Amino acid sequence: MSQTSPASYKHKGFKISVPATSANIGPGFDVLGIAYSMYLTLDCARLPEGASPRLVMSYEGEGASDVPLIAEKNLITKTAMYVLSTYGIDQLPPLKIHCTNPIPLGRGLGSSGSAVVAGVLLANAAGELNMTNDRMLDYCLMVERHPDNVAPALMGGFVASFLRELEPKDLEPSSIPQSEPTRNGAPQPPTPVTDIGHYVQLGWNDEIKAVTIIPDFEVATEDARAVLPDMYERPDVIYNLQRIAVLTSALARKPVNPGLIHQAMRDKVHQPYRKHLIPGMAEMLETITPTTCPGVVGICLSGAGPTILVLATKNFEEIAHRVQAIFEKQPNGGIKSMYKVLDIVEEGAKTEYQD
Repeated sequence: MSQTSPASYKHKGFKISVPATSANIGPGFDVLGIAYSMYLTLDCARLPEGASPRLVMSYEGEGASDVPLIAEKNLITKTAMYVLSTYGIDQLPPLKIHCTNPIPLGRGLGSSGSAVVAGVLLANAAGELNMTNDRMLDYCLMVERHPDNVAPALMGGFVASFLRELEPKDLEPSSIPQSEPTRNGAPQPPTPVTDIGHYVQLGWNDEIKAVTIIPDFEVATEDARAVLPDMYERPDVIYNLQRIAVLTSALARKPVNPGLIHQAMRDKVHQPYRKHLIPGMAEMLETITPTTCPGVVGICLSGAGPTILVLATKNFEEIAHRVQAIFEKQPNGGIKSMYKVLDIVEEGAKTEYQD
């Protein structure tokens, strides 16, 4: 295996920033996602050749007591190592990495998608691979199959996306990302095919902010997927298709039309089946409306939940408190929650180099 000499690298360090995201916006299950003004960051400095250990990793923020800091076990560095291995580079260059993560884990705000995007950008910067964003998206989608999370995290803004159909051979090996993919005689993973995912950045009215109400419990994505049916009734599919067509235009128009957007954000494909996983969600979807809460534009589950996303133009704290009150009155002592008021950001993941 070959590896670039550390002495030949152009930059002594770099900083990577990746925004949090919400996916499944309203009727846009597995289609629509938005990028937020809340960022996972990696501050990276190159270490001298021959440094021991080769990787010095530290972490602060959400999950700090649980996130592994070993290259072969951390999702960010495992993803980076997978990408590098397809370029014939058998390990990360010597690095000191400090990760700051304000994105709650397992709450439907794209924490794993942001980590995967950060890992791909880490490989690109550390190995000086000079990949385009579109090519990096291919790598992201080899690891994280949900473009409605990784596409807005990488590209920014309000994004519609889909995966093209791939042959089984294009998805091998099934263990991607491998932690040590090219050591000990292991085969080099294949370079991903191109154009795995397709996306378009949609318009967004910047008067609309996101109020995210984050309850104090997690919902595993696999559990949220498990409750969905294998087949849908035709009227339910038509219901969502009609609304997604309207919603993608209505969110960009001025002035804001709260009544239209609120109706267009309704869904019959995933939220009805997940409501028992999030106590109080059904009441929130029905009672938090433009009429009952001035400023509300629309409401939906963020990703697979349990975070509740309310799009609004004013009265952000009052809206958040209304949702929190519903969580608090649930049985067995209620559910604690926090909230964040976030902007939808047009710029996605980025790397800033330090000479």
